[in-house]
Amino acid sequence: MVRTGILGYGGGPSVMPLFRYEAVTRYRWLSDDEFGEILALGNALPGPIATKMAAYLGYRGKGVLGAILAVIAHILPSCLAMIVLLSAVSYLSHSKIIQGMIAAVVPVIAVMLGVMAYEFGEKAVKGLGIKVGIGLFIVAFILLQLLSVHAAIVIALFLAYGAVHFKFVQWLKDRRNPPNPPVKKTEGGES
Repeated sequence: MVRTGILGYGGGPSVMPLFRYEAVTRYRWLSDDEFGEILALGNALPGPIATKMAAYLGYRGKGVLGAILAVIAHILPSCLAMIVLLSAVSYLSHSKIIQGMIAAVVPVIAVMLGVMAYEFGEKAVKGLGIKVGIGLFIVAFILLQLLSVHAAIVIALFLAYGAVHFKFVQWLKDRRNPPNPPVKKTEGGES
């Protein structure tokens, strides 16, 4: 969590690829699917996503104390860095070098978010199929961009859809392949 607090730049969503790397790839605390589910749930709740993810990961590993320590480890470096860097930035705010450094970070964050979105989209298409995956992307785009529905509402809708979708798919599988009926035994012991 200290590493995500130090290296995370640009707000909660931009640090999620780093959280994913630490929790899924490096330490294997979560599977990639579970990380996606926790990220979706965390986005549906109010407050900063990075702090919620730190709290969840700490709680999962060491309970309440782990959650507290993970949140402190995540936010303390940022708090200290903000005090130091804001003092320096305000002093050097007219410097072209500082403006260039800040501008150079934006494309890196955009690429990291793009890669993470692509990987989640790829998993969605594998699980739902290409037609349903593209259809749901279009629905999400319309809700978020054209109708300006709050992201938490869209996430809640898609979580509800996911629960219904997978239950419906399981019901279809069960209906197509009914379990074998129990074999009745006759009085003579033959079936």
